[in-house]
Amino acid sequence: MTRTTALNTGLDAFLDWAETERRTVLPPRPADAVLTLLALHGADRRSGVPEPTPELVRRVLAEDLPLLLWASPDETDAVPSVLTALADRVRDAGRLNAKRHARVLAAVDDAVPVVVRALGDPRNLTWPRWYASLLRAEGVDADDPEAVRAWLAALAAAPHAERPALPEPLHRSDVTAATFAARIRLTDALLSAFAHDVEGPSPAGPLLPATPALEADRPEEALTSELEALAVALTDRWTAAGLAEALSGPYEGLAPGPEALPHVVLADRFLDEHLDHHGDSAIPLPPPAAVPGSGEIRALLHAAPLPAALAAGSDDVRDLAEQCGFPGPAEAVWTEGTPQELVELGADVLAAVVERIAAGSDPDSAADEEYALDAAHVLYGLYARGGTPESVARKASGHTDLTVPPELEDAPAAVPASAPPGYETPSLAELSALLGLPGLTEDDRSVIDGPARALAAVVDQLTRTGCVFRTGDAYGLTPLGNAVVRHVLAVGHVAAPDEHEVASWDAARTVAAVQYWPPAVGAAAVTAWTTARGATDPVWSELLDAVSAAKSADFYRTLTTGLFDRLDRARIPDGPLRAALTDPVIGAHAHRLLHSRGEPADEGLVPLTARATLLLEDLDARWTADMRVFVAAADEDRAPEPAPTALVDAFDEAAAGWPGGAASLLPALTEVDPASAVRVLEDLRGRHPDGRVADLAAHAVKSAKATAKRSAAHLRGTGR
Repeated sequence: MTRTTALNTGLDAFLDWAETERRTVLPPRPADAVLTLLALHGADRRSGVPEPTPELVRRVLAEDLPLLLWASPDETDAVPSVLTALADRVRDAGRLNAKRHARVLAAVDDAVPVVVRALGDPRNLTWPRWYASLLRAEGVDADDPEAVRAWLAALAAAPHAERPALPEPLHRSDVTAATFAARIRLTDALLSAFAHDVEGPSPAGPLLPATPALEADRPEEALTSELEALAVALTDRWTAAGLAEALSGPYEGLAPGPEALPHVVLADRFLDEHLDHHGDSAIPLPPPAAVPGSGEIRALLHAAPLPAALAAGSDDVRDLAEQCGFPGPAEAVWTEGTPQELVELGADVLAAVVERIAAGSDPDSAADEEYALDAAHVLYGLYARGGTPESVARKASGHTDLTVPPELEDAPAAVPASAPPGYETPSLAELSALLGLPGLTEDDRSVIDGPARALAAVVDQLTRTGCVFRTGDAYGLTPLGNAVVRHVLAVGHVAAPDEHEVASWDAARTVAAVQYWPPAVGAAAVTAWTTARGATDPVWSELLDAVSAAKSADFYRTLTTGLFDRLDRARIPDGPLRAALTDPVIGAHAHRLLHSRGEPADEGLVPLTARATLLLEDLDARWTADMRVFVAAADEDRAPEPAPTALVDAFDEAAAGWPGGAASLLPALTEVDPASAVRVLEDLRGRHPDGRVADLAAHAVKSAKATAKRSAAHLRGTGR
């Protein structure tokens, strides 16, 4: 780059000073970026250069440079020298005393490792930084705008399959998001600098160049346009000459903006769904049962009715075609795109259909609106099942008063070999089997019929994308749908690993994930994990140890009963279970599983702490069952008759076999996990018919709350 700069940062004089006074030749590009960004963030310039402060140093190095500057390894290494020289220059001007000078240098030392890591972090890669890296790697003169444009022209003309792939695990949407964030960050900083120039200019003069468009009385539109152009010019200086300008103009197809990636909106919907279910995007969904190989994607997409119609230019889908890039950039992807680009195109088509379904919902039909507005929910729910088929009628029953047994909610629906294209709610016998509710009547079937037909109508619209199938009452994701939805989830930064990644996890990660997956899917993942390691007894014991550790660390969020169900389905051998009998946390769970298999197991080996852990889980489940009865009665504005006693009955049965009875059992439950025990103990205090037990429960509640409060304070103190 040249030594000329458009902003009044004192760059040229500073570089000359460093060379003559310190015998140091500083690299102009990072020096320009550092000085400009400090100045844009309001650094004082009375010494002729932007004066660094610890706060500004951290902001520029950690937040700005990783998005805005392309730097070679040598230039990155020189950034500390730039800031050190700048601090020395300001101190020479009498603007920094020794103490403030030392604080700035300390901030540089602290922030440099951060910026080195951030510059190499793929999540900070923008389109200008990506292409600046590529063209330099090919020996292009990055300071020659004509050479840069010629390189871009050659890249745009190259077949899609020959273009460089983004570094893993990035998608185009990630780079687009980072580019958009960088552009907004820089434009906002320029706007703030403009306001400062107008309202309180520095004695060193205005920071921004004097142009007619940057005069205070210019129209807002002209001002915005000029600031955006200045942001592009700065980006060019910090990446490659003319690069950002070309990527926002004739070669914008190489650097798609958010509007060119419609599936980003669907990704946000999937993220919302995941957070509603799990509260954390890092909690992984199960891998799909079948994902096509890269060589199969094109044929599957071309065979799908709607994508084929879009590519053919059918008049009845012209609005969707335009939304998905037909005619336009999607045509090249359709004919010669890479597998990844074809999956992205499939995602754009799917997102467009989800949007069309929502826009076409009938506001007078509650059932239709429920599903139309939640087509994204339908897709997310199918993927979360691990690719197993669902029943339309069973899913629709969730919008009625019928309650499906929990063990059937995630059960795979049988897919018939064939069925008529129109949807028909299953017969009473089939419906009873699907819902696990014997004795259903025609009235029940009639209640389900409305929401079932509404859901089937939405599913049938989704089937045209090639991502969803419906055969009779069964529906699910196709292999293409698994690939497309998984891509959209990844764009939304929802953890969606494939089977190979799952098999590579350690035992703790495996246990943490499979407890949330449908039982059959979780069991299959456990089987694959243990098989990959030889399925020996020590391997199974490793999983059991992980369950015990997880339960000890987080009682409430570790679903031990569910985990043992998945281990049982995966056919965990008896040997590791026997070895776990003495475990102070899961010993009782191991004993119960062995007993259910008819295998002899000495209960005397099970520690009381393990028995109390299992009992607290069971009692909490009974509490939940009682509360459901109370809530159902309250919805009908009545008292439950008879009053539910599942918790009280289970407690009395457990106390009868506990050493020391209720007086010993209640504090034992408190010691297992005070926070989780509180609601069980409070309910026993309020509803147990034996006054002595109620009083003991009241005392235990006080102890549990006090202990839980101390634990919470300790965690806050340790920052956990």
